[in-house]
Amino acid sequence: MYKVSEFSEMTGLSKETLRYYAEVKLIEPAFIDPNNNYRYYDDGSYFLALLLVKLRSFGFTIQEMISVMEDESFQHLEDLLIQKKETIRLQMEELQQKTEEIDAFLASGKETKNQ
Repeated sequence: MYKVSEFSEMTGLSKETLRYYAEVKLIEPAFIDPNNNYRYYDDGSYFLALLLVKLRSFGFTIQEMISVMEDESFQHLEDLLIQKKETIRLQMEELQQKTEEIDAFLASGKETKNQ
C-alpha cells in the first residue's frame, strides 16, 4: 500500500488531482484508514493511474476518462482511442488551415504596403 504522497510521486498525479479523481470516481483509494482517514493506494491503483495519465496526455476529458474507467473490461478503449486520434487529426487540419489563412492575410498586408 502507498500513502498519497508516495503514490503522487510514483504516478506524477498531484495530491489534489488524486483527490479530485476520487471525488468523480475515476480512481479511488484501495483503503481508507477509519482512524485517521488516510488514503492508501495499491498496485492495481497504480496501473489505473498510469492509464489515466496517458489518457490525459492524449487530451481525454474527465467525462471521456470516466467512460473508459466505467468499462472495467476496457473493451471499448481501442474504439475510444481511434475516435480521439481522428478528432486530433481533424483539429490539426483546422489549425493548418488557420495558419495558411494567417499567412495569406499577412501577405495581403505586405502587398498593400508595397503598392
